[in-house]
Amino acid sequence: MTLPPNVYDAEPIPEAAREKVEALLASGDLFRYTAPENAPVTLLESEFAEMMGVRYALAVSSCSAALFLSLKALALPRGARVMIPAFTFAAVPSSIVHADCDVVLCECGADYRIDLADFRAKLPGVQAVIISHMRGHTSDMDAIMAACDAAGVPVIEDAAHSLGTLWDGRKIGTIGQIGCFSFQSYKMVNSGEGGILITNDADAVARAIIMSGAYEHMWKKHKARHGENSRDLIDALERWQNKLPLYNLRLSNLSAEIARAQLPEVPRRIADGRRNHDLVASLIAASPWIDVPAKLAAEVRAPDSLQFNLVGVSDDETRAFQDAAAARGVKVQVFGLSSDNARAFWNWQFLGTLPDLPKTRAMLMRACDTRLPARLTPDQCALIADALIAAADDVMGEVKAYGT
Repeated sequence: MTLPPNVYDAEPIPEAAREKVEALLASGDLFRYTAPENAPVTLLESEFAEMMGVRYALAVSSCSAALFLSLKALALPRGARVMIPAFTFAAVPSSIVHADCDVVLCECGADYRIDLADFRAKLPGVQAVIISHMRGHTSDMDAIMAACDAAGVPVIEDAAHSLGTLWDGRKIGTIGQIGCFSFQSYKMVNSGEGGILITNDADAVARAIIMSGAYEHMWKKHKARHGENSRDLIDALERWQNKLPLYNLRLSNLSAEIARAQLPEVPRRIADGRRNHDLVASLIAASPWIDVPAKLAAEVRAPDSLQFNLVGVSDDETRAFQDAAAARGVKVQVFGLSSDNARAFWNWQFLGTLPDLPKTRAMLMRACDTRLPARLTPDQCALIADALIAAADDVMGEVKAYGT
């Protein structure tokens, strides 16, 4: 049996980063504010903002830090209610707790997206919304933004998994007031750890810059995309000087150089990731036990993983499918059945009493997840698809599959 490839290996860091990293190591100049101007972190922010078509970007230590700073930048009162989809990673509700706010969980459906009826019902009394485009699945942003705009509720986009995704031609992360991205190792851009927030709101980014750790007048080394001396940004930074706490969530120059070298690779990674996802999804759809939810019409995805639902099976059969896939060389996690999974909302016990969310729970008990990085070839993807189909057949069998 030919085994599928190891999907956990990262792409090599581009050679362009190696020379820059060696120079940094030789100089010891790793702190973002050491250089008088144009430090690697500042350049990363400018280049990322240019790529996304926004005025401001702030690179920080993680996407979680970006979400936390986004909430603080909105100046929400202590105890403000922040709604998130119940299908997300534990870091998202954790960022809300960190910001001294309260979490409101919204139902998600079998297609992994926000249940709009539940979202609209819970929106009154909410002071902010974080939309997690979980695993790159985009909810109906037109409906969400219309509801939030009508209610006067700001929207933060958790786009950790969605760099390169489009919604009706608009880049995910630019639709809400603030967008947050991840540079963690399994994301489109890999600096090991790191994150970045983007916005066109000068006051919000000024607050975030200072709170990220721009002490004294270090904020003078930050730039707007249009003009190094943007008066809007400078006025906002001067207004908030010494009025906000410093959380020290900065990114280092070393991480910035590693991330910068990968920005030119993003278009290729998007195209290859979409090719791989669509190929495997089309192949595994032949199994009567596997359903891959369709994308929404306005959505152009940039996936680096694959999610699908098992249908007509029990919990025991679902666990057996995981084991059968592993035996064939493909690791599959079922969000609701993987022990202590940080994407299963009932494991967020730090929130206290958790609501009953039957739609989300039912989805998580059958939703399967496997990595599908852009570096894979179509032949390697076909091996993964064959392994998944065979694993389903191993467990359910031909007799059961065809009812004979």
